[in-house]
Order: sequence, then C-alpha cells, then structure tokens
Amino acid sequence: MSLKYTLSKKILHFKQPAGTSRGVYTTRKIWLVHLSEGDKTGVGECAPLPDLSCDALPDEVYESKLNSFCQDLCQKGDIDVDALRPYPSMLFGLETALLNLRNGNLLFDTPFSRGEEGIPINGLVWMGRYDEMLQRMEEKLEKGFRCVKLKIGAIDFDQELDLVKRIRDRFSFHEVELRLDANGAFKYEEALYKLELLSQYAIHSIEQPIRQGQWAYMAELCRESPLPIALDEELIGVNDPEMKGHMLNVIKPRYIILKPSLHGGMMGCREWIAAAKEQGIGSWITSALESNIGLNAIAQFASDVYGPQIRMPQGLGTGQLFTDNIPMPLEIRGDMLFFDIRTKET
Repeated sequence: MSLKYTLSKKILHFKQPAGTSRGVYTTRKIWLVHLSEGDKTGVGECAPLPDLSCDALPDEVYESKLNSFCQDLCQKGDIDVDALRPYPSMLFGLETALLNLRNGNLLFDTPFSRGEEGIPINGLVWMGRYDEMLQRMEEKLEKGFRCVKLKIGAIDFDQELDLVKRIRDRFSFHEVELRLDANGAFKYEEALYKLELLSQYAIHSIEQPIRQGQWAYMAELCRESPLPIALDEELIGVNDPEMKGHMLNVIKPRYIILKPSLHGGMMGCREWIAAAKEQGIGSWITSALESNIGLNAIAQFASDVYGPQIRMPQGLGTGQLFTDNIPMPLEIRGDMLFFDIRTKET
C-alpha cells in the first residue's frame, strides 16, 4: 500500500500572553501532517517560530515546501534527511508522523511511553511585569516544582534580580534549582557584570545571555562567567554535523538545550547530543511552544535519548499554555510529566 498525506493548519491561542525578549506571543500557528497507509494513520506537528526558526518562511512558501517534502516522503516511503536539514520544524513533523504511523502511540518503547515513569520538568515563568512574574513564580513553587526556569531580559534588571533573591530567601539551592533564560537580551559589554550579580544566588545555569552569532564573545563569557552558560538560539541553523562539533569546541558551553523543531528534528538533536558528549558538555530537551502533538513526541524522544529514570528536569511543561490545545494523554503531577496510558486509546 502506498503512503498518502494531508496537511491542516491550526491557530492556537495562549491563555495569557507569552513574553520573551523578542516580543509577546498571543497565538501560535502550526501545521499538522497526517499520514495514512491502508488503515494505519500517523500525525506530526510542524511548528516554526516567527523571527527565530531558520525555516520560518511566509505561510504560502512554508506550505509549498512542506507539501513538496510530504510528496517526496510518500513516493520514497522514507524521509530525505539531507534535503530536510535546513527545515528542522518540517523534519520534526515528518519524523513524528512516520513514527506514529509505524509504531502507534508508543513512538518509542520506553517506561515513560508505557505510562510506567514520569519525566521531571521545570516550571516556566514567562516574562511580564514585575508583579505578574512574582505571582507566576509563587504559583510554580506552590505546585511543588523543584526546578524553576525564569525568563529574564524584558523588565528592569534590578527587578529581575529581586525576583531571583526572593526565591533564594525562601528556598535554598538544595530545595529549588533555579535556571535563567535571557534569550540573548544582554549586551556583551554588560553581560559579565550581570552574570556576576546573579551568581550570588546559586543559579544552575543561564541560557543564551547574549545574542547568537557572536562566537568569540560567547566563548569569552563561557570562560569567564561565574555561572554555567547554556546555548539555545546559538544552535539554530547549524545543521552540518561537523560544524556542530566545531562550534561547541570553539565556544565550550557547559550545556546545550535542544528543541527538535529548531535544532534539526530528532535526528539533528541526536547529533548535537553525541557531539556534546564527546566534549563533556551536558544537555537537556525542551519543547518550543508546540501543541500537545509535538510535546508528546518531544517527551517520548527525551525518554528514549536519556533512558529510564531521567534525573535532570526537562523543559516539557508547555502543554497547559493554550486555550484550545489538541487533547493528548499527557498529565503533570507535581513536577513530573506522565503519559497516562489509561486514556491512551481515547
């Protein structure tokens, strides 16, 4: 039987505006790829982020490219990985759809996918006004999150420093792991000073303190910073396997943070993880504001990559952001994400 496909576009709506240093999201546009072969079906999500993804194209161009790749997949029966390297959100969607078609709901046969284990996740506090961020932070702590990720760079730095201090006044680093994400908001000239101020509060790591593409400056910060630095946006568009290893060798971060929709699909993320391991660099996986279709695939992928009983919190808590998310058997219990096998077939 031959493969067939259909595409559908969907607009998701945030429950509350999601603020980053690049602006505020109120809606999220995604494309769903539906594959079928006889009575078997599979679905995957293609979700480029405007002004961030290397394949964030105008809608009509994106859809035309995606149609072309889907047609190629249906003709060949498999994904042309090399052709899709420059289009990570499309690659991730096709990888997911094909896995779903072939393997059913268990994209990867792991304890998480079988509903036997949860994955620890961080609580995410979006940028906003000081009082908004304080309230969101309190909510995450009250829900029992032992790892909180705070997005910074949108309000006055002294106020953000005060938010960090408030957490440490209440919880030691043994009780709450604190991660920061600057989304490239710091100027290079002021970055080290700000990192030194933040370092007094036992921060686990800070993502992308300065704008990507400044390898020499980022390498210097990684050498001099009192805080461990993690790369995120820096990885976008680096799709050649040899270049991945070269970039990590030049910058030498402590961690890399991987989003399949941005960083080469599942295939590309496996390459990043292998390159990082060779150089003693840690990693974890996060979602990038996908619907539950993408989030489920990313969570199952993380459980396959890192094995059972994952200890490092992953960034997989975005499933509750939308008013009109696609139903999936994902459930957050405390600070753990579970695939609820009891409702898997519904």
